[in-house]
Amino acid sequence: MMNQEKIITLTTDSGENLDFYVLEETRINNRSYLLVTDSAEEEQEGECYILKDLSSQSEEEALYEFVEDDNEIDYLYKIFSELLDGADVDIEK
Repeated sequence: MMNQEKIITLTTDSGENLDFYVLEETRINNRSYLLVTDSAEEEQEGECYILKDLSSQSEEEALYEFVEDDNEIDYLYKIFSELLDGADVDIEK
């Protein structure tokens, strides 16, 4: 298992709960972004996703959506790659 793992659970529109493990988080232009994976095992390859927090600060719960815009993904990929430089995590686009 990852050290000090942080798990977030997203609920889909159909009511299904999905667990993701946070690899890194950052804040850009007053917006929070999470780099998450669907695998808790370090030896097992998992899919990575970038989530954007769309909620306002006055809301109690975060409202995340998957980043799907290619330009935004490219920009965030570079930032998360730099943040994870030297960590035991390999991310591929």
